[in-house]
Amino acid sequence: MKKIVISGSSSMQDTITYWKDCFTDKNLEVIDYPKQINKKNLLKELSNLYSNFYKSIDNTDILFLANVDKNNIKGYIGANIFSELNYALIQNLNNNKNIEIYLLQKPSKELFCYDEITNYLELGWIKLYEELIK
Repeated sequence: MKKIVISGSSSMQDTITYWKDCFTDKNLEVIDYPKQINKKNLLKELSNLYSNFYKSIDNTDILFLANVDKNNIKGYIGANIFSELNYALIQNLNNNKNIEIYLLQKPSKELFCYDEITNYLELGWIKLYEELIK
């Protein structure tokens, strides 16, 4: 069974739950996903979440970026999601990993990382979700 990590905004728990269920139904093992953050111990909790999440990326077959529309921006990708994408990409390029990386949708041109994402797609380093479900 292939393992998958879902990357996305922790504020979008309904979306994350939808994708967890979707991938479980497709016989993929969801090994990590964005979780709600306890704001009382924010720094300690963030440190643990980030460390564990990046370890999960090291151990996954697929990284799925659930870049849903957010803040009136199509295919929103924030700094954390972009960092996770690049981490997986570097694992592939420099450490001979073979993590399949998929975006839910191409981001809007107004995003800071639009050009990089477009280049990654053209190079075949990442793919759109529609290619995962083929």
